[in-house]
Amino acid sequence: MSADLTYKWYAVYTKPRHEKKLALELSKKGITNYCPLITTVKQWSDRKKKVEEALFKSYIFVNVSEEEYYKAINTTGAVKYVSFGGKASPVPDEQIEAVKKILEHRIDFTLSSESFEIGQQVEVAYGALQGIRGEIVSYSGKNYLLLRIENIGYSLLVKVPASELKSV
Repeated sequence: MSADLTYKWYAVYTKPRHEKKLALELSKKGITNYCPLITTVKQWSDRKKKVEEALFKSYIFVNVSEEEYYKAINTTGAVKYVSFGGKASPVPDEQIEAVKKILEHRIDFTLSSESFEIGQQVEVAYGALQGIRGEIVSYSGKNYLLLRIENIGYSLLVKVPASELKSV
């Protein structure tokens, strides 16, 4: 009987502040992972310093086959897979790719863990985020494209000019 070699992305809940350490350990095991990082400026009493930290606190993503599923979760720093109904819930490839594009192109966004009402579905027709689907929401009096990463309860609010959007 052959193992299923279909690879799927899953969100892994990590120990606090273990996102980068877990990503390193998974890489050592040959497991494809994605730990989205952002650079922030931290202020201490005597200095300021730029540091890279995880975009999603206590979460990273792994792209594993059925064969690697347990190998990934049994890595130091991993707590459990994000699951629904007792079963790990795959994260759609499109959502991982959208986060990668937003960070790669340094597109202005706001991270939110708020729940939003479902609004008009749109797709970015032009520009760096072309092909990404989301919905239009109003947040703090401004319109944004909402990209939901539903499995971990976060959303990215991205400023995209209306001229780059089309209805789906």
